[in-house]
Amino acid sequence: MNARVPLSEDFVNGEVSFWYRSSGVPEPGPRLDGDLRADVVIVGAGLTGLWTAYYLKKARPALDVVVLEQEFAGFGASGRNGGWLTGALAGSHGRYARTHGEDAARALQREMYATIDEVIAVCAKEDVDAGIVKGGELTVARTSAQAGRLRELVADARATGLREEDLRVVDPADHLRVAGAVGAVWTPHCARIQPAKLVRGLARVVRDLGVRVFERTPVTSILPHRAITPYGTAEADHVIRATEGFTSQLKGLRRQWLPMNSSMIVTEPLPAAFWDTVGWQGAELLGDLAHYYIYAQRTEDDRIAFGGRGRPYLYGSRVDARGNTHDWTVEALWRILIDFFPAAASSKVAHAWSGVLGVPRDWCSTVHLDRDTGLGWAGGYTGHGVTTTNLAGRTLRDLILGEDTGLTALPWVGRKVRAWEPEPLRWAGVHSMYRLYRMADQRERSMTRTSALARLADLITGH
Repeated sequence: MNARVPLSEDFVNGEVSFWYRSSGVPEPGPRLDGDLRADVVIVGAGLTGLWTAYYLKKARPALDVVVLEQEFAGFGASGRNGGWLTGALAGSHGRYARTHGEDAARALQREMYATIDEVIAVCAKEDVDAGIVKGGELTVARTSAQAGRLRELVADARATGLREEDLRVVDPADHLRVAGAVGAVWTPHCARIQPAKLVRGLARVVRDLGVRVFERTPVTSILPHRAITPYGTAEADHVIRATEGFTSQLKGLRRQWLPMNSSMIVTEPLPAAFWDTVGWQGAELLGDLAHYYIYAQRTEDDRIAFGGRGRPYLYGSRVDARGNTHDWTVEALWRILIDFFPAAASSKVAHAWSGVLGVPRDWCSTVHLDRDTGLGWAGGYTGHGVTTTNLAGRTLRDLILGEDTGLTALPWVGRKVRAWEPEPLRWAGVHSMYRLYRMADQRERSMTRTSALARLADLITGH
């Protein structure tokens, strides 16, 4: 590791994520041993798959629900994310509105807000200690150009029906003293979580409900009413794909969703004097309006977990499964962290890790069920999956049970999304986008408006 990054003596790179550090990385449970038949087979034991199993069993306890997982429950993004239970829409309001109308897009946003409280309520009911604190979210602007985007963000929010109590302009110093902040917006619709505690707790709950979870069981192909594994075939009336960023590893789905990498570092525990200095007294989540944006939380044990884009995409939609993070990414995140909070420079980095999230070609999430083939899926959360997975699970429940509800009428249900381009166009486009975003952030330090380079990056990838 580059000497410019201070590392703790027990620094860890990868090993899935920091969130498993206190409990240890779980040992996978029993694998599938032979063919089976069930009512519903779910591929993937992340939050999408587990929430779907949970709500199905709660609605119809007699249903035979099986979950197949290639590693262990919570191995992917569900156990590696930044711990944001956010109400932010996993997609574009404007794109949903263009296909289904303004009222439908607004209904989806309201349902996202309500989903935060749904997750909190289920965790309380099922005794899942996920370290949840609904402390809200602060998004800061640190340049004049970012301040302009902040004003546009608020104007767009008002135009789409969001009220002052949903999103409002604040003095950043009243919440967090971020170095160089020139403006901020605040929303109460966000909660901090400990990701591994949430997904592992939910896995325990679904097992207690009678769901059969087979780990160490990679699915190599999904066909109508069948999931194929090296250890047997699982047949069911419905087969649900809940593989998010790992979808590209399935046969025939390499271009379905782009597996985008995101990386995080976490500091050693910081003293009370630091938190007093920066005014971070609660569990607020912190983001910014840079193109190469960051996301951060104050953890339960008084560290800063700080995330952003590392090596964004591997050629051919490959996935680095163990979470190892490049040295230059750790250094870049550390530099940004101490730029935000100079008082953190006396700390050290205790852990670094990476994970993949699924990105559709139009950057809008989808949920779908084909009644003829029995195949369904949900995903493409573009980094907003902690909340959206719960909404997906409830929506898939209603679709599988054949019930027409307010959830099944939401505009992300059945959304058609074209595939990503073949290589090398895919690789070139994504890397061009992030290069342009980095250059735009540099230029905007001396600009009053958004750089044309950022707009070009958006045009290239449809962001």
